[in-house]
Amino acid sequence: MKRQTSFFTLVLLIATLLSGCVEKQNVLTDQEKQDGWKLLFDGQSLKGWKNYNASGITGWSAQDGCLASSGTGGDSTGYIITDAKYDNFELAFDWKIAKEGNSGVLYHVIESKKFNTPYLTGPEYQMIDDIGFPEKVEDWQLTGADYAMHLADTSAKKLKPVGEWNTSLIIFNNGHVEHWLNGSKIVDFEAWTPEWFALKNSGKWTSAPEYGLSETGYISLQDHGSKAWFRNMKIKELPKKDKPKVALFNGVDLSNWVAYGTEKWYVQDSLLVCESGPDKGYGYLGTQQYYKDFDLIADFKQVSNGNSGIFFRSTVEGTTVSGWQVEVAPKDHDSGGVYESYGRGWLHQIPDSLENILKVGEWNTMRVKVIGSDVTTWLNGQEMTHLNDSLIGTANGRIALQIHDGGGIKVQWKNLVIQPL
Repeated sequence: MKRQTSFFTLVLLIATLLSGCVEKQNVLTDQEKQDGWKLLFDGQSLKGWKNYNASGITGWSAQDGCLASSGTGGDSTGYIITDAKYDNFELAFDWKIAKEGNSGVLYHVIESKKFNTPYLTGPEYQMIDDIGFPEKVEDWQLTGADYAMHLADTSAKKLKPVGEWNTSLIIFNNGHVEHWLNGSKIVDFEAWTPEWFALKNSGKWTSAPEYGLSETGYISLQDHGSKAWFRNMKIKELPKKDKPKVALFNGVDLSNWVAYGTEKWYVQDSLLVCESGPDKGYGYLGTQQYYKDFDLIADFKQVSNGNSGIFFRSTVEGTTVSGWQVEVAPKDHDSGGVYESYGRGWLHQIPDSLENILKVGEWNTMRVKVIGSDVTTWLNGQEMTHLNDSLIGTANGRIALQIHDGGGIKVQWKNLVIQPL
């Protein structure tokens, strides 16, 4: 009987050791809990995850203590995202992929029908079969790279063979980014610097204008047509640092701005000028960067017509803008009101009693403050709009100046200063 008991004990021990994900995975120590770590995967369910741009979840499962992809995804399918958004964080996870596999972990992903795949907005920690992938792989596609941007340091990289578990860490700390692999730092860079924008605008992302701009968003896992397994996925949020005021216009040129359409944007006598061109269409001048929460002050003078505006949390494609506009318009046309460029139209028009606040043909000061879903505007020190809107609260995007269509418009701008919040 003793020999039989010992035999069954040995069998049980071997079975435990051979299981894909052994016990005591996907748990936090007391110290980790005190330090602020939270699990993104409980080891048993898909709670906290959903498909990108869809409700529910398919193509992924919880099996043997692992969050596993089915291997049926593709370039624009097979992605899941967290229920919650994250700004600054440390994200740790164990992972392995199948032979010839390809996967990745993305962050700051924007979920919107405007984007058919997360990688058009969110940077990616790349994971691939470096040696056995059946197609040619560029250095910026290899494991640990900031995909299509920053290469992994090969001298520090210690990648385990396909089928074995690796441990990775992504740190995003107020624009400072690090990738770690099996205890070694392999990527280190600063986001949104002139060097970062130069890199973004010189390669794969030239056709993805919104890539990497958001300071907040979802964590996403990729099924790129091969199986991948994740466990011990945990996140610790980091504090947001105060940011200095930024002069959006330097009085010299249009550095850090992007023009959309054929209307005229130029600098004259240290002023930023918008003027209708021969096409008499819509035109926009947007910031390179996104600004989600901010306090913005801008001076403007309506030289002729004056039908313009300040868009916020907006994206522009061609001359189609998605977002919200603080109106800058001729007298009696709601300067300081807020208009949605798609769907609902006016969210707030100013009362007639405030129309005389606009100084026609003179310099005016517009102030726009946006925090979460709360929007307040002031024109020449007078509050014009105060509203709270949940749809605005979920959005993110650029600041953009507008030229309305119709022709005959000329507006001057100066002292555009923003305080990120």
